[in-house]
Amino acid sequence: MATAEELIGSWRMDAWTRTSVETGKTTDALGPDPIGYIAYHRDGRMMASVFRRDRLPASDAPWTEAEKARLFDDMLAYVATYRLEGNRVVHEVDGSWNPKWGGALSRPFTLEGDRLVISGAPGIDPATGEEVIYRMEFTRV
Repeated sequence: MATAEELIGSWRMDAWTRTSVETGKTTDALGPDPIGYIAYHRDGRMMASVFRRDRLPASDAPWTEAEKARLFDDMLAYVATYRLEGNRVVHEVDGSWNPKWGGALSRPFTLEGDRLVISGAPGIDPATGEEVIYRMEFTRV
C-alpha cells in the first residue's frame, strides 16, 4: 500500500477515460491525449487541472455563450486538502471549476514506481449527467 510520501510530487496525465455504468462503454473523458497535471504537496494540499488538447482556439472576439459552455465542459480544475485511507485518496475540495464538487471525493488508487492510476469510484459526468467510472493515468514528472 502506498504512503503519502510516495504520492508527493507532480504527475502528468497520460490518459483519462470514462466508462458508462449503464452501458459499459468506455470513451476518452476529454478527448485523446489530454493536457493535465495533479500535484500532491507535503503540507497536505493538492491541485488538479486537465484540459482537452483540441480546445477552442484563441480569438480576439468575445466568447459566445455556447463557446463559454464548451470551454467549461472541456476542462477540470480544483484545489483541495488530501489524505490517504488505505488504497483510497480522499480530496476535501476547497474550490472547483464545478461548484457541485464540494466536500470529499474519495478515489481508489494504485501507485507503482512512477505510475499513478486513480480509478474505480462512480461519479456523475458534469457535461452529460451520466453515471460513469473515471480512470486517470499519470506519470511522475
